[in-house]
Parts: sequence; structure tokens; C-alpha cells
Amino acid sequence: MVMALAERHIVNPQREAAPVLPARRREPGAVAAPWLRVQAMNVTRHAANLRPFRRNEFGEGSPAPSAGQMEACNRLLGALRETLLKRARAVSHAAAAARRNPSKAHLDMTVRLKDRAHAAVEQVERVWDFYFEIFNQRQTEFGEWLAGCDRIALDCYQDAFVNLGLARSVPSPAPFTHMKTGRSPATFRRGIFLRRLRQQNPFPLVVLPYHRLLNPWTLGAVLHEVCHNLENELGLAKAIPEAVGRVLRENGLPSEVAAVWTRWERELFADIGGLLLGGPAVVESLMDVVGKSPEVVLSYNPQGVHPTPYLRVFCSTELLRRMGFSSEARRYAEFWSRIYPNPRLGTIPRAVLETFPRACALVVETMAYQPYAPLGNKALAQVFRFGLKEQRLIEQAARRLASGTDPGILPERYLIGAARHAIDHGLARPEVVTRNFYRDLARR
Repeated sequence: MVMALAERHIVNPQREAAPVLPARRREPGAVAAPWLRVQAMNVTRHAANLRPFRRNEFGEGSPAPSAGQMEACNRLLGALRETLLKRARAVSHAAAAARRNPSKAHLDMTVRLKDRAHAAVEQVERVWDFYFEIFNQRQTEFGEWLAGCDRIALDCYQDAFVNLGLARSVPSPAPFTHMKTGRSPATFRRGIFLRRLRQQNPFPLVVLPYHRLLNPWTLGAVLHEVCHNLENELGLAKAIPEAVGRVLRENGLPSEVAAVWTRWERELFADIGGLLLGGPAVVESLMDVVGKSPEVVLSYNPQGVHPTPYLRVFCSTELLRRMGFSSEARRYAEFWSRIYPNPRLGTIPRAVLETFPRACALVVETMAYQPYAPLGNKALAQVFRFGLKEQRLIEQAARRLASGTDPGILPERYLIGAARHAIDHGLARPEVVTRNFYRDLARR
């Protein structure tokens, strides 16, 4: 037995090592030809496989991207692929010339053209990956939630363009929402240059964090972000800030104060437009966002485009008062003052604080209640009409939402207020309100 084990460990001298063969010499041409052929092949395959998106590739039914959104993306990809295909052909021709004559000049030309082609590959991949990711979310469990937010955004657009005082070309495609966990809500306007893509955005994108989708009574953010887009698409992006600055100066406010309000104009317009679209619940949604520590709420940013949070809520309560909701405006303002009783503890400039009541009233009047030519000489409050009647519809829908009853023909955007009313008044558990909110949107 011992001898048998020992024999297993005896090394056979003839099998100890394989003979080492001398390295096979390859002539330069034997390396150059296949390598050059592969470079051309790689680029050509990249170009061929960065294809347009296919119909129904991201599911079917309401959660899927619309035909218009797919078409807009494919037009963008098609333009980028055209550049890539031209560069791929140039690499193929240069590589073929270098195979015939592998001179330094031909090899140099090939690798330079290869670099340019790969830069084009990366550009197409960047765009393709971005839209592939956001479109693919529609095949997940969040697809119906996102489709519901699409309907809310579309409802805002329809309300705006139907109520204008003149006929305007209807923008297309419609806004598209997607989820980005860990971020605040955001939007990318149609035609704006996206640094991530290094291209212009073909349709409005609304970015929503998961925690907002999970709590639909906080989705006043959708109305706010949509209004950023509508300010541009309604032709107000220049007219309103000019009017705000002019009115403040004409009424004797210091130029430095007028400059601050003009810098805040875009965010204030989104707050004001969102409130006119959705009613009092949007003020609560705003308070959800800006209700932070006193150090944050009372802090002034001299370069910031967002109004100081403390003042921002009072701008909304001023508009709410003008809309006919005086008691709600007073309750929100009193509660906000109870949380933050002394604004002088922060860094808000004295001139801004002292002139705030007058400036706020002038800004709300100018933005919401003055006519603008792009609106057909209507005021924004005439285009986005919301009053006591609409709030009663929302309260009725809240009871239906809580009981699982069909809320009826209520505009999609009003379901946000209905969800908020149901939660505020304890009409149903949060999970019931959430389930019924998205179910009812999915039926539309």
C-alpha cells in the first residue's frame, strides 16, 4: 500500500515538462492586415447595432412611450448614426489602403479616423443608453405610476392650449415622466441642450424621485415642473420677467430688490402656474418641499434662482387669497409663521424683507392677473381657471377616491388635490389612497 502511494508521486522524467518551442516569427504584414481589418469591422458593427428603437420594444398599452416620443428619439439617433456611418466608411477605406500599403502615413490616417469614429460611437451610445433606460422603466412595476403622471402632465398642456385667447400650434410630443431615485423633482424643456447627452432634448422630460411617486398627494411637483415647460411653450419666458422687473421699478422698489425678484421669476412662475392648475393642495405640496430646518428656510442665496423658502410660501398664500381662498391662505400663512416666527434670524437682506409685502403683491398681480399677448391678451388666471367650484369637485373626488369609487370625469391634475384632501382628513389609509389614485389614472 505504501509502495503504491509512493509510486503515484514518482515523476516521470519524460513527462516532467513539455518541450518549449521557439516563438513563431510573424512578418509585419501578418500582424497589420488582420488588425486593420478588425478596426474597420469593429466600427462598422458598432454603427450597425446602434439601431433605432422598435415599435412596442418597451411594452404595449398606456405605460409604453408614445409613437411620437419614439419617433422623436429615432430622428435624433438617426442624425447621429448618419455621422457615425460616414466615419465608419472612412475607417474602412483607410484600413483597406493601409493593408495594401502599410506605410506610416496610411497607418497614421487609419488610427486618426478610428479615433473620430469611436467618438461618434460614444455620442450615439450616450443618447441611446439614456432613452433606453428611461423607456425601459415603463416595463417595470412603476410603469403604470409613470403613465399616470404622463396623463397629469398632458392634462395641464390641454388645459393651457384649449383656454388660450388665440389659436396656437399644439406642441408635440407630449411630456414624458421618468423616475430618478434620490433626486428632487426636475424638468428638461423641449429643445434645451442636455449636457449629459450633448444634444437638444426632443420633448419635455419630468424627473420624479421614487418617494414622490410613492406618496401621490405630494405630486404637486408635477404641476410645478410642467409649468416650467409651459412658460416657454406659451411664449412667456421673456415677457413675464421683463414685466416683473418693470412693474417693481415703476412702483418705486429699489433696483437691487427688483433684480432679486427677476432672478426668482422662473421658479415663482412654476409655483404660481402650478397653484392655478391644482388649487390649495399645491401649497401644502410646496410646504412639503421647502419646510426644512430654520437655518435652511431663512437662508438667502445671492445667486440662487429659487426664492428664499421662507418667502416662497407667502407668495403662494398671496395668490391663494387672490383666487378666493382667503381662509385657507390665512391658515397656511399663520402655520408657516408659527414654524418660522422670526425671519430676521436668517440671512435674507433687509431691503428684501422690508419691501416683501408690497413686492409680493405686485409680482402675483403681474404674473397671474395681467394680460399677455402670447396668451391671446388673457391673464394666466384666465387660462388656468381654478376657483371654489373646482375645489368642491376635488373634495367630492377625495371621498370617492377613499372609498374606491370611480371619481368620474374629474381632470387628471385634480386627482392630486383629491389624494391630499383624503390624506389630510383621514378618509382612507395611505396605501388605499395610493392604490386608488394610480388605478383611476390608469383607467383614463
